[in-house]
Amino acid sequence: MILYNVTIKVECEIADEWTVWMKNEHIPDLMNTGLFTGYRLSRLLEQDEVEGITYSAQYELLDLTNYNTYIDTYAQTMREKAFARFGGRFVAFRSVMETV
Repeated sequence: MILYNVTIKVECEIADEWTVWMKNEHIPDLMNTGLFTGYRLSRLLEQDEVEGITYSAQYELLDLTNYNTYIDTYAQTMREKAFARFGGRFVAFRSVMETV
């Protein structure tokens, strides 16, 4: 199984709105691609939150083929929607892992 992890630091002032957007729009849109088998949205604890609140969105895929299809077909549009909604009020770091 492949785990696509996106770590996001969101400005404190928009954190509640961003969380609602993730749960009600972004994650459902991502799951509707049919490429993912599950997800988890978590808030990192014991972090300095002066510059923002840090979250981890983890998405499960069966294989790298599905991941590559997501990146090639959907990722840019999904990122553009996030920036259209929240501008530069968040930063994201992405990683891909394989379950061993």
